[in-house]
Amino acid sequence: MPIVIRNGRVIDPSSNTDRVADVLIVDGRVAGVAPNLSSPKAEVFDATGMIVAPGFIDMHVHLREPGFEHAETIESGSRAAAAGGFTSICCMPNTKPVNDSALVTSYIVERARSKALVNVFPIGAITKGSAGEELSAIGGMKAAGAVAISDDGLPVMNARVMRRAMEFARSYDLPIIQHCEDLNLSAGGDMHEGVQSVRWGLRGIPAASEDVMVARDLVLAQLTGARYHVAHISTRNAVAMVDYARQHGLPVTCEATPHHFSLTDAGMPAYDSNYRMKPPLRSCGHRDAIVEGLAAGTISAIATDHAPHPGSEKMQEFERCPFGIIGLETAIALALEELVAAGKITLSRLVELFTTGPEGVMRLGRGTLAPGAPGDVTVFSTDVEWTYDVNQSASRSRNSPFHGRTFHGGPMATVVDGEMKWRR
Repeated sequence: MPIVIRNGRVIDPSSNTDRVADVLIVDGRVAGVAPNLSSPKAEVFDATGMIVAPGFIDMHVHLREPGFEHAETIESGSRAAAAGGFTSICCMPNTKPVNDSALVTSYIVERARSKALVNVFPIGAITKGSAGEELSAIGGMKAAGAVAISDDGLPVMNARVMRRAMEFARSYDLPIIQHCEDLNLSAGGDMHEGVQSVRWGLRGIPAASEDVMVARDLVLAQLTGARYHVAHISTRNAVAMVDYARQHGLPVTCEATPHHFSLTDAGMPAYDSNYRMKPPLRSCGHRDAIVEGLAAGTISAIATDHAPHPGSEKMQEFERCPFGIIGLETAIALALEELVAAGKITLSRLVELFTTGPEGVMRLGRGTLAPGAPGDVTVFSTDVEWTYDVNQSASRSRNSPFHGRTFHGGPMATVVDGEMKWRR
C-alpha cells in the first residue's frame, strides 16, 4: 500500500531540502517530495508539526545473535531500532561464533530477512575469532553481505596485522572500524582515570589508551590509504587527531555515542553498573570536545553502540559486570536535548549525523529521500514529552542509565521500505 506522509517539515541533507512538504512512497520506493501529493488507497500519516527525514542509520549495534540470544536477538534488536526511529542498523561481529566467515555472515543476512523489522547490515570481523592474530575471510564475508570489518570490543593490537587488514579493506573497498584502546594501558580499568576513579577506589582507564591507538592507526591509514573509522570516539586528543587527518586529506572518519556527549564521570552515581561502559564516560573537557567535533563536522555520525546485557550479568559489582549499555530507543531524544535544544547544532546537522554521515562511511545506498530511493523514513518531534521506561523496552536487556528520564522530543514513526514498522 502506498504511504503519504503529509505536512511535515522535510529535512534531507542529501539534497539540501528543508521545507514543509509531503513524502509519497509507492512500491517501497520514494515517489516524490512535494506539496499536495496523493495516491489512490494510500495510507496517510499526518506529520504536521513534526520533522520528516530520510531513514536514520545506526552504524554501530550489537545484536548478539548468534550465540547470545538471552541478551538480544536480531528480531528484538530490530524492534528496539524501529522504536528508536532507526530504519537501518549495522551489527558488530562479536557473536558466538564470531562473524569471521561467509557462513556466519550469510546466517545473519538470512535471519534478518525473515525476522528483522528494519534493514540489518552485518559487519565482519577483522581477524579470526577477533583474536587479533590472523586475518578473517574478508572477501568471502563481503560477498555474503558484510559492509565493513571490525573487531569491535577488542582492538587489533598487532600493528603488522592491522596494516595487512587495512590493505585488504582498501582492496575490497570496505571501511575498517577500530575500537581504539591500548590494552596495556587500560588493563584492569573500570572507569575513566581521574578524580572520580581515585575517590571511589576504582582502577582507571586513561584517555591516553585511546589516544595512542588512534595515533598509531592514523599513521597506518596514511601508509595504506584505507578508509579508516574510529568507533565511539571519547577523548579530546583523539578528536583533534582525526580532525588533523581529515584536513590533510586522509579518508578518516569517526562516530560519537549519545552517552559520551550526554554524560560525564562526574555525574555518575557511585558504583552503578549501568554507567560502566567502554570507552568509559570521560570528564567534562572530553565531553565538550565531542560536542565541538559534532558541531564542526569532525565527527561524521552519531551511533549508539547498543550493547545489551541481561540483568543476571549486568547487575553485579561494578568491577565484575560487563561493559556496555543499550541505546537505540533513547538516541534521538538525547541528541535533540543535549545538542539541538542546547544550541550546539541545528536540526539539519542532527539529521545529517544520522543519515548522510553514516551513509558516507558505510555506503549502504540509504539515507536519502531522492526519487527512487528505498522508502525509509524517520519521523520525529521536537515537542513530544515522554518518559523512558526501560522495562517497556523492545530490547531483551534493560541496562540503561536513562531509565525514568523524561524527554522533550523523540521518534514518532518509522517507515522501512514503504511499510509503517512503528509509530508512537
